[in-house]
Amino acid sequence: MNRLKDLREDNDLLQKDIAKILNMSQTGYSKYETETNDIPTSILIKLAYFYETSIDYILGITNDKNINYKRKKNPN
Repeated sequence: MNRLKDLREDNDLLQKDIAKILNMSQTGYSKYETETNDIPTSILIKLAYFYETSIDYILGITNDKNINYKRKKNPN
């Protein structure tokens, strides 16, 4: 299960697009999608805000994409 890839493709984005948003290289980002590297907490937070979902969804803890709680504004 690769939620990052699914979320990216569902939004018609390329790896380089997400890498640019995260201010990192496409190669670095691709290692998160392939699960070669663990995703740092700060990156998980940015991705959850960007995709408007929860970190639990990104990590596969839940299958519910919706955020069922009130959260702070985007910290970016």
